[in-house]
Amino acid sequence: MPEKNTSAHNRVDAQLAQAVDFARENALEIAGESSLGEHLSFEMNAERLGTHYFACTDAGYVGWRWAVTVTRVPRSRKITVCEVDLVPGEGSLLAPEWVPWEERLQPGDVSRDDVLPYRDDDDRLESGLEDSGEYPDLPTDRELGLGRVRVLSAKGHDQAAQRWYESERGPKRGRRPKQTCSTCGFLMKMAGSMRLAFGVCANEWAPDDGCVVSLDHACGAHSETDVPNNGTDWPVRPSRVNDFLVESERIEA
Repeated sequence: MPEKNTSAHNRVDAQLAQAVDFARENALEIAGESSLGEHLSFEMNAERLGTHYFACTDAGYVGWRWAVTVTRVPRSRKITVCEVDLVPGEGSLLAPEWVPWEERLQPGDVSRDDVLPYRDDDDRLESGLEDSGEYPDLPTDRELGLGRVRVLSAKGHDQAAQRWYESERGPKRGRRPKQTCSTCGFLMKMAGSMRLAFGVCANEWAPDDGCVVSLDHACGAHSETDVPNNGTDWPVRPSRVNDFLVESERIEA
């Protein structure tokens, strides 16, 4: 739609303002009888350029208006239509502001068959074989990434560690086994600095098999559980005696 010119010199063009029926006829060609309502208003957008507004009666467009922009050339009474459009009015329902898909995407939304686009400015990664830290003489403190173009940056490490530690495979409160993953024989320690806090569970009977777990995580499948093994025998509870069913018998000497 043309931008409204609020200059005081743009007086209302009487011929354009009176062309209500002409504007309605053109709006009907687009909106149809069922969607076009009463005439609401007219406003000047610029010199010899104005817009008529009609109510939209479509139930799905409450508060919207049909806008018919009309104009005429200097010293001419012939009015022509520039455009017919459906525009929102005050209180109309609008779609939310568009958010790029890469900002809307959440962890877990990507399946195994989806492919994410390449991100050159991912601050979770840094170039492999590059040491730009505070102590470049200590390369063992950083991941060299041989054979890989980029490796995790310090920020990428911190975000992953926090995400894992706050997950269901981090430390939990409440009733848990005494033994933690740090003393479990099924724990596979990770490489690099992550090994100080995390490992991978390799127990097929554990609910966390094949997952990253914190060293202070715990589950009932610990390799050193203190529950006795009863073998193939099902544990039998001690028998109970019903005193009301016991019959006494007198024995004579």
